[in-house]
Amino acid sequence: MVGVPIAIITALAWTMLGLSLIGSAYMIAAAITLRNFLSRTAPSERRNDAVTILKPLHGAEPRLADNLATFLTQDHDGPIQLLCGVQHPDDPAIAAVETLRARFPQARIDLIVDPTAHGANGKIGNLINLEPHIAHNITVLSDSDMVVRPDYLARLLAALDAPGTGAVTIAYNGRGDAGFWSRIAAAGLSWQFLPGVVFGAVRGLARPCMGSTIGMRRETLAAIGGFAAFADVLADDYAVGEAVAALGLKVAMPAMLVTHASTERNFRELWRHELRWGATVRDVVPVAYAMGVIAIPFPLALLAIPVLPLPGLALAGLALLARLCASVVADQCSGARTAPLWLLPLRDCLTFTVFIASLTVRSVDWRGATLRMAERGRISAEPELPFR
Repeated sequence: MVGVPIAIITALAWTMLGLSLIGSAYMIAAAITLRNFLSRTAPSERRNDAVTILKPLHGAEPRLADNLATFLTQDHDGPIQLLCGVQHPDDPAIAAVETLRARFPQARIDLIVDPTAHGANGKIGNLINLEPHIAHNITVLSDSDMVVRPDYLARLLAALDAPGTGAVTIAYNGRGDAGFWSRIAAAGLSWQFLPGVVFGAVRGLARPCMGSTIGMRRETLAAIGGFAAFADVLADDYAVGEAVAALGLKVAMPAMLVTHASTERNFRELWRHELRWGATVRDVVPVAYAMGVIAIPFPLALLAIPVLPLPGLALAGLALLARLCASVVADQCSGARTAPLWLLPLRDCLTFTVFIASLTVRSVDWRGATLRMAERGRISAEPELPFR
C-alpha cells in the first residue's frame, strides 16, 4: 500500500484482528445456539389437515423427482395436493413430474403449464399462475430444490397452530448434488448460513422468512395481497415475511431442518448464485449484512498476517478452530457430512470474496438474464427473468 503511513496500516491490521476475535467468539456462540435450538425438538403427531404444496419449477435439476417425492411420503393422514408449475411446455422439469405421477399413482399431483408473465421475478410469476389452482386452505410454498423428512408437515402444522402465527418458515442445511462445486455451495449453507440464521432468529436479531418453506393459510396469503404483490421484488421470501409481520402476525421458525439440494456444476454457476444471494441480502438488510463480516473471522485474520505475523497467525488459528467447531455442530445437527472439513479454509475465503464483491454490485446474472436492482429491493430484467 504505497503512500499509506505505516501507522494507518498497522491500525487497520489490528482492526482486522479485533473483528476476527469477535467473530470467533460469535461462531462459538452460534454453534451452541444451533445445538440447543435443535435439541428442543418435540415428538410430532400425525395430522389430517388438507394441504396444498406449491412447487414452482424451472429446468431439470439432479434428483428433482426424488426431492419432490419427499413431500409425498409424509406421516400425514390428510389430503395433499402437490401443485407444480412451469412456464414453458418444453420445460425439462415436466419429465420429473411425470416420473413422480408414475411412482405415486394415488397422489394428487397437479401440473400447470402457463407462460403468462407477471413482473420481473420469474418464480413469483410462476406462483401467480398457480394461485388460482390452490385446492386447500393451508398453503405451503417450497422451492424446487428442497428435501424434507417424513415429519415435515406434522411439525409445520403444529407451529402454524400457535397463537399469533401467520406463517411458518424452516431453516436448512446444504447437500451437494452435482459434484465438487455443488458441495462447496452446500458447505456455505450448512457451515455459514445455518448457524447464523438460527442465532439471529433465536436471539431476536433477525426475522427470517425463507424459500425453503413458507406455510400459511389462504386468508393470510390474501391479506398480504397474494403473490402478485411481490412480482417485481427480488427478495420475495423476505418480503412475504415482512408483509405477514405487518399484519401483526409472527413468522415462526420451529426447531427442525430441511435440506437444500445444491446443483452448481462449476465455479461460474456458484459465483453467480452466491453473488446474487449476497447482493439480495445487502439490499434488504444493509446494516446487518455489513456487520455479518464478523462471521468470516478466518480471512480477516489472514489479512493481518503480513503486518502483524504472530498475532495474525494466532488469531487465524483460533478463527479456524471456532469455524471448525461450528461446522462440525452443523453437520451433526443435519445428520450428514456436507463436505470434507479440509475445504473449510477455502470455503471461508470464498465467502469473504463474495461478501466484498457484493457490496457494490448493482446487477447480477440470473440464468442468462441481467437482473438490475432498484430501490427498496425491487428489480427489472431484460430479457425475461427466470428463477433458480
